[in-house]
Amino acid sequence: MSSAQSPSVRPIPFLGSQNFLNWVSVLALIYLLIVAVSVIGSGFKAAVGEQATELFAFATNPFLGLIVGTVATALIQSSSTTTSIVVGLVAGGLPVITAIPIIMGANIGTSITNTLVSAGHIGNKAEFRRAFAAATVLDMFNLLAVLIFLPLEILFHPLERLSLATAGLFLSDESLSMKGFNFIGAATAPAAQLITGSTGFLPTPFDGILQIILGILLIFFSIYFVGKLLKRLLVGKAKEILHMAIGRGPIAGILSGTLMTILVQSSSTTTSLMVPLAGSGVFGMAEIYPFTLGANVGTCVTAFLAATAVTGPAALPALEIALVHFYFNFLGLLIIFGIPFLCRLPVLGAESLAAAASEHKAVALIYVAGVFFVLPGICLGLSLVF
Repeated sequence: MSSAQSPSVRPIPFLGSQNFLNWVSVLALIYLLIVAVSVIGSGFKAAVGEQATELFAFATNPFLGLIVGTVATALIQSSSTTTSIVVGLVAGGLPVITAIPIIMGANIGTSITNTLVSAGHIGNKAEFRRAFAAATVLDMFNLLAVLIFLPLEILFHPLERLSLATAGLFLSDESLSMKGFNFIGAATAPAAQLITGSTGFLPTPFDGILQIILGILLIFFSIYFVGKLLKRLLVGKAKEILHMAIGRGPIAGILSGTLMTILVQSSSTTTSLMVPLAGSGVFGMAEIYPFTLGANVGTCVTAFLAATAVTGPAALPALEIALVHFYFNFLGLLIIFGIPFLCRLPVLGAESLAAAASEHKAVALIYVAGVFFVLPGICLGLSLVF
């Protein structure tokens, strides 16, 4: 009998080794993300040379950039991916002023995930109404933020100027200062050079184009698997943070949304967790709304990680566009959530839309298709024609 019991009392070797390997994998994937951004920047330079500004002259229309950011993010379901790619393109010569509307559009496109999650409650009218309102309140907030900041940016460039001034505190015009991340650039340079060197068999500009494609694929790969690993490691802990903090007032809700998104590196993940809780009635809009705004701020971390890949003269604009993403979300939170009239508008919009969608399910489909694909497609077509 003792021999039969011995397997159950035998100590387990390497207890916790799976978690250790998962964390090592997360670090390796973050390293790969930074390498990918560097590869995109190199590829962009190789493909367009000194003609980057001329190449993107067609996108000086900021509305076109907004549409590109919205549709691209809605299709790939990750604003982190879009913003990381934009950081790489800016490092390669894409003008910051051209990239800013794309960043704004990425904010709009990312919130489609919540709306799709809310469809899980479509069989129950009351639950669907609550879930759809919780899913679309971030849409309404981001659309309002764009309505406020895009005209201001076109006229006065506040985000560009503030981000440039802030980036200048950390970086010189030529290279990363002692306050920066030189060691990261040095650590990733060998891997980036290995990838860019592998495209040397192609003539210019095709070698640069292949580098851009490889960099984008690596960003997709790294962000996708980082998300999966972090969800496996931290979503349980993040849920504990959520339940402890979200009911303690709007400030606690904003902070918990920010922290939770930083932990799992995906605002789509954190805000999607809220939709079923809203649908079942566990949390109301008073708790959901500030939490989602915090998630909007927390998602900016990925762009900062991407910016650490860049050294030399391109480091300043790369950090600048990452800061644009942060300031757009953070100042939007301060202004919209801080002014009572504006604060209520996203909630009213989401609840009105949810009421209509719960009565006529086709409204939800028309909303998703129209806002994220049809309307941007029409605007894109018109902008190219005229």
